[in-house]
Amino acid sequence: MNVVVAGQGYVGLPLAVRAAEVGHHVTGYDVDLHRINQLTSGESYVEDVASPRLRAVLDRGAYRASADADALAGFDIAVITVPTPLREGVPDLSYVEACARTLGTRLRPGAAVVLESTTYPGTTEELLVPILEQTSGLEAGHDFLVGFSPERIAPGSTRWSFEDTPKLVSGINGRSLDAIKGFYDGIFTTTVPVTGPRVAETAKLIENTFRLVNISLVNELAMLAGSLGVDIWEAIDAAATKPFGFMRFTPGPGVGGHCLPIDPVFLSWKARQEAGAPSRFVELAVDVNHRMPGYVVDRLTAALRRKGIPVDGSRILLLGLTYKINATDLRESPSARVAELLTALGADVRGADPNVEHRNAADLHVPLVDATTEQLAACDAAVLLMDHARFDLALIEKTAPYVLDCRNRLSGPNVETL
Repeated sequence: MNVVVAGQGYVGLPLAVRAAEVGHHVTGYDVDLHRINQLTSGESYVEDVASPRLRAVLDRGAYRASADADALAGFDIAVITVPTPLREGVPDLSYVEACARTLGTRLRPGAAVVLESTTYPGTTEELLVPILEQTSGLEAGHDFLVGFSPERIAPGSTRWSFEDTPKLVSGINGRSLDAIKGFYDGIFTTTVPVTGPRVAETAKLIENTFRLVNISLVNELAMLAGSLGVDIWEAIDAAATKPFGFMRFTPGPGVGGHCLPIDPVFLSWKARQEAGAPSRFVELAVDVNHRMPGYVVDRLTAALRRKGIPVDGSRILLLGLTYKINATDLRESPSARVAELLTALGADVRGADPNVEHRNAADLHVPLVDATTEQLAACDAAVLLMDHARFDLALIEKTAPYVLDCRNRLSGPNVETL
């Protein structure tokens, strides 16, 4: 089939390359010309797609990258994987709307459009379908097919591959579901059909809200345990010996990426719109995680004070800047807030992350260095925010004068765990 994947980021590029590998003719569409130029030259900026894989489908002519909307004409199926950010606590679906208008003017009878971008329940039928119908002059469900299939990307995961992660699929009617399921059956090992887009949209938000709430719970317990003199890590390990009724989550400096800080807020926003009441669990969880970077800074400041070192003028090395272990993604990472708070207190803050290119770390507003013996020895304190496999943990333990370990990976007289 002629496949369009609109949006060539962390979700869209892996899908586009995989679709090309299984035999489809794929156009990866993105309005970012810099991305298109990188992709056309065979350079991948997404960790789950190695550049040799990208070059292989480019060389076969199975994949092309384009910012030209006219290149989308004649598609059999188009998948929307554009961003859905929050703007002052309100879902911003302008990217979805713009993409729908672009696809609608090139929509032909028999084609299908699938939304993968995470959003609130009802978006597919209440927003996407009307735009497609208006711009195409066709009738959804009769002339063309529509559905929702939430992304389940796990950047850097070695346990679950892209194609082995079960894929939820839905359609606005039976014909839509059959066509969309058939497409994804050729890409994923397992597809899981549900009765409609609202179920699939809600399921995605449940998945991420579940994680957010439980991470927030252990983060709050970590703050409580610290004031009680209890080792929260030992207590969690002890609780995890129960073979039923418990799932192990661990504390950290906060959550990041698109999924956890943003997606559950879609559910809370929709609850306010439809029911006139907030989702109290979601809003409490968001609040707890917003406070975690400040708690990390408070703990570090207290430790420096005990050593007779004022935070103003101290040299702090932040280790691991991405929001997820072994990933390259800095979106919504709590490291940015930690760096901001320490800088405001007058600290000389530097960051080290072997997975992050210097050009991608501009938003952190701190210089990037390597976690060398010299850098570790020169700092007054190091903070292990993310325990990437590429870090030499033994060197950090041995060299840094003091380490606040937010991941419970280090030990020694100079190490304090979160």
